[in-house]
Amino acid sequence: MTITRLKFRKSYTAIYAAIAVALLILTILNLILGSVIIPPGELLASLTGSEAPKYVNDILWNFRIPKVITALLAGVALSVCGLQMQTMFRNPLADPFILGISSGAGLGVALFVMGSSAFGLSIAGGLFFNLGIAASAWAGAAGVTLIILLVSHRLRENSSLLIFGIMIGSVTSAIITLIQYFSSSSELKAFVTWTMGSFSGLTNSQIWILSLLVVPGIVLSVYNIKELNILLQGEAYAKSLGLNLQATRRRILIATTLLAGSVTAFCGPIGFIGIAVPHIARLFFKNADHKVLVPATALTGAAIMVLTDMVAQLPGQSWVIPINTVSALIGVPVILFIIMRSKFS
Repeated sequence: MTITRLKFRKSYTAIYAAIAVALLILTILNLILGSVIIPPGELLASLTGSEAPKYVNDILWNFRIPKVITALLAGVALSVCGLQMQTMFRNPLADPFILGISSGAGLGVALFVMGSSAFGLSIAGGLFFNLGIAASAWAGAAGVTLIILLVSHRLRENSSLLIFGIMIGSVTSAIITLIQYFSSSSELKAFVTWTMGSFSGLTNSQIWILSLLVVPGIVLSVYNIKELNILLQGEAYAKSLGLNLQATRRRILIATTLLAGSVTAFCGPIGFIGIAVPHIARLFFKNADHKVLVPATALTGAAIMVLTDMVAQLPGQSWVIPINTVSALIGVPVILFIIMRSKFS
């Protein structure tokens, strides 16, 4: 038994190491490739503080490095969040936004960006515009989560909570559509641009704020590992062990808001990653234990999100594909594979 466990640990270590190496390679390529391709020698010189051309330092430290850090944080956050949602609802197609968090963030941004035309509200401009979008998105996501937390006391089953979250998302989406109908073309364009998702444009202070929100969410997710493993056996089994389902549900919802809500606020609603990555991690490790899956999902999500950002850059071109377009091209085949496998298994 001990030898078998040792073999499993060695195999897991090898897989972790392979994903980590892939992440490192993708990160380096992301820094090299873009509208301007940076030679590896100049990249190394800039990173180590040696003498490098000014344009290389400007591109790396003002644009590409902040963008890569944002992509890493988003990949870890959305993937770990998706894993918890799939376990909590016992639904392989659950994602970070299934409870309406994405729609709540979208409603906050819609009110901020398009409120002047729809309701005669004033919006911030100039240097405060991007920060205002992030703040309004996070407020919308937190507001939806607060409503769900209040309702969760009366809803005993996770399936009922799931349906309630879907209904909340539908209502907020309807309100967003109504606001769009009365908005001006320039405001509508700004809102649609936000919905496409982007890792560009975040200042160092915004990245720090995003990090300070994501890190506690990851810590809380790690704290939830024991309860997540129990939930794998179903709610009846969890109750028989004396698990406080409502407290566990609250912690997962808070972690979801910190992770998905914060990324959505700063980067826009990025789809499919939260659904697809946990399944990719399960395929790699062939294990349902969250002690294995949480770090595996975080590492895999970071690698895939950096790859997504690298593809979106279109090396050698001056324009960038929206992140949501690339994430859909990566995530949809995985989702179709999950559906087909479950149908014919």
